[in-house]
Amino acid sequence: MADPRPRSAETGTVTTDVPARLDRLPWSRWHWMIVVGLGTVWILDGLEVTTVGNIAGRLSEPGSGLAVTSAQITGIAAALYVAGACAGALFFGWLTDRHGRKKLFMVTLAVYLTATAMTALSFAPWWFFLFRFLTGFGIGGEYAAINSAIDELIPSRFRGRVDLMINGSYWLGAIGGSLLSILALNTSIFPADVGWRLTFGLGVVLGLVILLVRRHVPESPRWQFIHGRGEEAETLVGQVEREVEAEKQERLPRADRSITIHQRAGIGFGTIARTVFGTYPKRAVLGLALFVGQAFLYNAITFGFGAILTTFFHVASGDTGYYFAVIAAGNLAGPLLLGRLFDTVGRRTMISSTYLLSGVLLFGTAWLFDRGSLNATTLTACWCVVLFFASAGASSAYLTVSEIFPMETRAMAIAFFYALGTAAGGISGPLVFSDLTKSGVVGDTALAFVIGASLMCAAGLVSLFLAVNAERRSLEDIAAPLSSAAPPPAAQPAARTS
Repeated sequence: MADPRPRSAETGTVTTDVPARLDRLPWSRWHWMIVVGLGTVWILDGLEVTTVGNIAGRLSEPGSGLAVTSAQITGIAAALYVAGACAGALFFGWLTDRHGRKKLFMVTLAVYLTATAMTALSFAPWWFFLFRFLTGFGIGGEYAAINSAIDELIPSRFRGRVDLMINGSYWLGAIGGSLLSILALNTSIFPADVGWRLTFGLGVVLGLVILLVRRHVPESPRWQFIHGRGEEAETLVGQVEREVEAEKQERLPRADRSITIHQRAGIGFGTIARTVFGTYPKRAVLGLALFVGQAFLYNAITFGFGAILTTFFHVASGDTGYYFAVIAAGNLAGPLLLGRLFDTVGRRTMISSTYLLSGVLLFGTAWLFDRGSLNATTLTACWCVVLFFASAGASSAYLTVSEIFPMETRAMAIAFFYALGTAAGGISGPLVFSDLTKSGVVGDTALAFVIGASLMCAAGLVSLFLAVNAERRSLEDIAAPLSSAAPPPAAQPAARTS
């Protein structure tokens, strides 16, 4: 993976119309291949995380094969998974910006699958905790590599809805994980120490299929022309254009924009930090607010939903999957039904409204829960509505940080805000929340709801003032590449990469 060129050496100056040519493509089979190859891994992530939440009660029971408590699963194991994701995002995010999207989204999936397989073989708590960390390490790298690749390959007028749809597909896996856990935890079918292992094993099998599909997803042409591989970018885009013209049976219009780039082999951490915090400080605040809000809500509260059901409503551990499937369906519906509006109504309106609505609704849920007005079914219904809006908002956090910073910093920006926001809400959250739910005191759990609601509302207010109107705009217009020789000229004949 080593690059023989000097880290900061310039490799030439090119004028290219590759971004404009990618953005003017109509939707095609090629784009569906990207969505399937890159997006379906979130289904696996949802499958696994939901499975762990549902099997927490079973793992703590005698005969499970592991001497752990439910609080350790929802607390320590959840926090280690998130800590691994933060570390993996930073490590693989840096490699992604330096060595390309394709190499890293293959490597990160391999790490993820290996660690998941090892989790299925757990024989002691330390082993389980170790491979939960390493599983998170792989998935954190996936977030950085995949979100940057998606935004750079998808036309600007579809970018919002596609990004939200892909990130939201996590919840399709969550539905599968919920239903799968019901089958796996049925001791009349599988022994108590076998069923939960099979759920991880199935995730590995599905991941291997995705790995085969992903081999055909190309490198980002935007990354190629900036890193001295302009001819490769030109060849790739030309091939895609011919495929699309053959599919649509019509000629594509000529691209009307070009950009001149000083090609470089790599960008240092110092340059990235100065760009993110010096050049775009308001965008940095926006990214941090969005990630902290959604990270606490999802990594803290939803990790403990099974514990709430069993502790306060005495739902059997083998039945929590039914309730998880319902809230997962609400999560899935949000990005699918609202995603288009992020490209039409606009980013600022939709991001702020989804965060604020989910926060306000969660305040209402906390009030009803504290009064004792809810049962397992009505609490699940309330969460389903809250998460319908929260899921679209959370997905838009990844969309936002992947499109509002320059090309050379994109993967690291995703990694940084994911790591920092998730560390704030996703590591401390599960640890604190597991203690609150374990106490069995209604007021403690209601307090956790209130904290999550407050952070979501705060993020919504920040986005109301600071969100960038990025809908239907080229990435190079939203934030000019650091290597750009001049602002992207409009309405002029576009020169080919040279």
